[in-house]
Amino acid sequence: MRTLRVGVIGVGHLGQHHARLYATLPGSTLIGVVDADANRAQAVADKHGVRVYPDVTALISEVDAVSIAVPTSAHHPVAKLCLSAGVHVLIEKPITVTLAEANDLIELASRYHCILQVGHIERFNPAIRAVRSAIHAPGFIECHRLSPYGERGTDVDVVLDLMIHDLDMVLSFNPGPVEEVRAAGVPVLSPTIDIANARIAFTSGCVANFTASRVSTMRMRKLRLFQRDSYLSVDYQTRQAAILRRQVGANQRPEIFMEPAQTVDDEPLKLELDAFLHAIASKTPPMVSGEDGAAALALAHQVLESIGSFVQRHAVEATEKRAT
Repeated sequence: MRTLRVGVIGVGHLGQHHARLYATLPGSTLIGVVDADANRAQAVADKHGVRVYPDVTALISEVDAVSIAVPTSAHHPVAKLCLSAGVHVLIEKPITVTLAEANDLIELASRYHCILQVGHIERFNPAIRAVRSAIHAPGFIECHRLSPYGERGTDVDVVLDLMIHDLDMVLSFNPGPVEEVRAAGVPVLSPTIDIANARIAFTSGCVANFTASRVSTMRMRKLRLFQRDSYLSVDYQTRQAAILRRQVGANQRPEIFMEPAQTVDDEPLKLELDAFLHAIASKTPPMVSGEDGAAALALAHQVLESIGSFVQRHAVEATEKRAT
């Protein structure tokens, strides 16, 4: 596999780690970085002995691929510039703000024969990779993703910021078309929705509950999945997983046996970047494609529409109550 020349656009909380890993991965050579904060860009560049480029155009003229880790609102224009120049793109989630923007990037990637991979990093978490082969027909799924409040990511609501990880993951289990979405959410510390809950029913009969909060006192990243004769528990944060199965015990009675999953102690982001580089070198579809990113975004917007209806309905009820 030839070594690819790579750049990172946006080297804040996430982008700095993209730069760190590209500087060490055998399939890549980190060429340089771009960031709106000149001091931050220089600090990251100095750490890895690379250049700070004045803008995206200057960087993409000298690289084969980029990671884009800028605020979500800037995903579309930055990625469009890169793909139009024939540069392969790994873009942090969500792929874009709107579905029209996502579809535009997918079309550009196809037109210019570029890999477009979306950074749904939990797909690469060793815990989920250890149990994925045991998932065959989920009937009920619970997802909890809680974080303390911080300014990072608040340019979008909690559904696009946090819940979208779990929406993508559940869709990757192939539960079938969506039948119904019911959701509620409220803003707490930011102008947008900070805590949300959604119940999504699929035509297969699978039901998934999602809770996402960025106003929690603790951090949690968990998934529980129930299917015929087994229950899977995944903790993304500790990278631990277990499978509980119903089997016949020594006394010839059905018993529950727990099997701790064998996980690999590897950094999910490293696995994600490795997969991106491999997709480019081998000219094969990425593990998380632009279409995957768009599907998660479309479902996120269904959740947001349901939240909007919930808020509007309760506002009307409150108005009517005050009137009486």
